Amino acid sequence: MPNVLLLHGGAGSDNSYTDALNRYANSTSSKISKDPVDFVVESVRLMEDDPSFNAGTGSVKRIDGSIQMDAAVMSNRKIGSVSAIERVRNPVLVAREVMLQTPHVMITGDGAIKFARSVGFGDYDPTTERTETIWKKMVDFFNGKEVELPERYSQYYRYAKIFGFPQQKDTVGAVARVGNKFAAAVSTGGSSPMMRGRVGDSPLPGAGLYAGENGAIVATGIGEEIIKRMMCYDIYTKIGTKPLQDILKEKVEEFGDILVGVIAVSKDEYASYSNNSMATGVSTWP
Repeated sequence: MPNVLLLHGGAGSDNSYTDALNRYANSTSSKISKDPVDFVVESVRLMEDDPSFNAGTGSVKRIDGSIQMDAAVMSNRKIGSVSAIERVRNPVLVAREVMLQTPHVMITGDGAIKFARSVGFGDYDPTTERTETIWKKMVDFFNGKEVELPERYSQYYRYAKIFGFPQQKDTVGAVARVGNKFAAAVSTGGSSPMMRGRVGDSPLPGAGLYAGENGAIVATGIGEEIIKRMMCYDIYTKIGTKPLQDILKEKVEEFGDILVGVIAVSKDEYASYSNNSMATGVSTWP
């Protein structure tokens, strides 16, 4: 089977981003490497540097105005993850260093920032004009009415309508098969509105991503609901029982109208499925 690199731009992203994702997939797959980790990390890095996406540069602000990001890399049960990390350009690169240079699986908060500085990642403000505008709309809304912090997901569509969140992309991610090896990587600025310190599914192995000897999976959407179902590991355990596309469709449809999407590769297939729009890009090569 050919090698494959499959990317997504987040549940809720529209097809106008397909060209960019295909371009990132093709530019990454042209690099010479036999390690699928190199492919997923590089493609996610490119998406982090694109301010159109909610990851790295362009990450959304939390209710207190801070930007805290999550990212993870996994390959055949080797894992590196960072959560609630601030003021770095590419969280996915820090996550890879956690995997390569530490005995840990995840580093979070101030510890993740200190680790990033110790391995050479400098200070960087990922704020953009677009994310600043989204945050100000949220602040104006809360200041204009006496409301408690929203139950983010039970009222998701009401807030989405107010703030225009359907145009706000979610997690970005990538899965790859190179030879007989698999890898997955994911990065996100989170969701909005959200409290400081909130961690979604993205950096959690088994929930936001999973990679083993039979394949790799990355999820996107409402993180809390994905965590409750351990979505990616659940899909992984089903690989080989039926066509991969059917597995993804079945698992996504279990969420009903809760926003969710997934991409996956196995030894002989790759597939994507979402209950909303979800831009994807793909590259295959011998």
